[in-house]
Amino acid sequence: MRHYLSLFTLLFVFVFGGVAAAQDRAWVQIEAQPTLNQAQERARAYAAAFLDVAGFRMASGWYAIALGPYGPDAALARLRELRRDNLIPADSFIAGGEQFRDAFWPIGLDPATGPVLDATAQASADMMAGQTAAPGSVMPETVTTAPLAPQPPAQAAPIAPLQDMAAAAPSVVEPVAEPVITLPTPEPEETLAEAQRSETALSRDERKDLQTALQWFGYYDSAIDGAFGRGTRASMAAWQEAMGHEPTGVMTTRQRAQIIAERGAIIAELGLETITEQEAGIEVTLPLALVSFDHYEPPFVHFEEKNNSGLRVVLISEPGDRATLRGLYDILQTLEVMPRSGERALSDSGFTINAANAEGAAHAFAELSGGLIKGYMLVWRPEAAAKAARALAAIQSSFKTIGGRALDPGLVSLNDAQRRSLLAGMEVRKPLLSRSGFFVSGSGAVLTTVEVLQSCRRITIDRDIEATIAAQDPATGLAVLTPARPLAPRHIAAFVGDSLRIGTEVALAGYSYEDALPSPTLTYGAVEDTKGLAGEVGIARLSLSSLPGDAGGPVVDGTGAVLGMLIPATANAGRVLPGEVSFLADAASIKTMLATAGITPETAIRQGALPPEDLTDLATSMTVLVSCWE
Repeated sequence: MRHYLSLFTLLFVFVFGGVAAAQDRAWVQIEAQPTLNQAQERARAYAAAFLDVAGFRMASGWYAIALGPYGPDAALARLRELRRDNLIPADSFIAGGEQFRDAFWPIGLDPATGPVLDATAQASADMMAGQTAAPGSVMPETVTTAPLAPQPPAQAAPIAPLQDMAAAAPSVVEPVAEPVITLPTPEPEETLAEAQRSETALSRDERKDLQTALQWFGYYDSAIDGAFGRGTRASMAAWQEAMGHEPTGVMTTRQRAQIIAERGAIIAELGLETITEQEAGIEVTLPLALVSFDHYEPPFVHFEEKNNSGLRVVLISEPGDRATLRGLYDILQTLEVMPRSGERALSDSGFTINAANAEGAAHAFAELSGGLIKGYMLVWRPEAAAKAARALAAIQSSFKTIGGRALDPGLVSLNDAQRRSLLAGMEVRKPLLSRSGFFVSGSGAVLTTVEVLQSCRRITIDRDIEATIAAQDPATGLAVLTPARPLAPRHIAAFVGDSLRIGTEVALAGYSYEDALPSPTLTYGAVEDTKGLAGEVGIARLSLSSLPGDAGGPVVDGTGAVLGMLIPATANAGRVLPGEVSFLADAASIKTMLATAGITPETAIRQGALPPEDLTDLATSMTVLVSCWE
């Protein structure tokens, strides 16, 4: 930390000529806007919190909003203080004012002759800006306390321009004496030709360092090679324009020092350090001012948030193949810390997840190489978004695998209680319950049981496809779901066109164990009766052992024709029946339900019994997992 702060100070001294022989005023530039109206609006907003807001038209035609002016040391202290308390944008920086022209806030302010504040005087000014003097009251002439970080007043009104304050203040209030530091006039900014000459004197490492800084702030995304080609020039121009400088594509000595110093300040703020995680075989730069190592939980290395920073980092390391990679991808989707919305990309060699919602965000990355899967996950709360963006950039640019090894799955031996404790916040997201269903239309409409729809805030098909209820009939226990996006099922249900026959051999496809298994299972049985135990029509009795998760699944005959849908055991509540007794809603009642929902059911064309493997493929490929979530 001390190393980076001293680097920042040295660079500042280089830019502004030293503490004792620097320019006499410096500004904390907080924004630049392209139009005067936008700039005035933003200046008015900042003036509600700070007394020393100033706005200037710049040489580039943009409009700068700044705080100050200060002496050089006071400006640096002010920048650190306000960024630390998140009172100004994280990319605010020290400006010398050479680009400032006419003042628009307050009108008439001269950037070269305005009063210079030190840290103590500024704290006094901010304190008074946040207070309203009662008529006849006397405000203090001096402040004897230590400098205070400014706090925005609650429900504060915009402060009038500086030149109007004397007229508005009570006559008994004396102005606060403000010390003025008289220092030499600043050196003028380099011309384009001078900037080009100073650039040619840079060493290769210095040129690469400048590219790295441009990459750090998101302006450069090509190779760090020290060669200033078209891409580097474009990134320099983009940075210059964003900072309110003339976009020449050649950075001056002062501009180069500015961006390097800004990067150093952020590195110090985040505590970025490169660590070598030997157990995981990973080298990466982490924000150790915000996170700290907590524990191993193969395949994860957990770095928990420090000082309520709002960030967490998880390194990923395990041996595996493409199936393992896909399994890891699926697992991460189910974690509580991984929002459901956002972009996902999966290939045979890796995946990336960018997920966010109102409660937080997460970024996950993993790649498969040489039988090893390595990656990371960054999780953050909304208030830590700015720091997370900087931390993620550092992690992405520095991450690499080392040592040809992965985290040993047996590194830590834990019982269930310890595992739950260590995985707090990383628990797998689980549904309230899951049942079966099957496709009944080419666009992916699903028939299922109403049992799975009770008290659900969200319904999914096959774990991650959102669905809504299109129709339901509690009397028959049937419901139709429509997926949020059209699907293209390989097989859909084709129903028998005639009545059931006792003794017909049947197969039931269903998620017997709910979401515990990745695919449905097949259970075999036979038709025992074509009506219910009490003679109910539309129901058939089966000799078949089923489990709760099977409810809603299709019952097919040997040709693959759908005879009906399995009714859940709750339909026979109050009676204890033998375990091999099950019931189905027959095809006739299902067709009536589908017609009500606007779906035309397909009719099966019998062509003889299917081979067992074909029957299994047909039945399981039309069957889906239907889940109810809180």
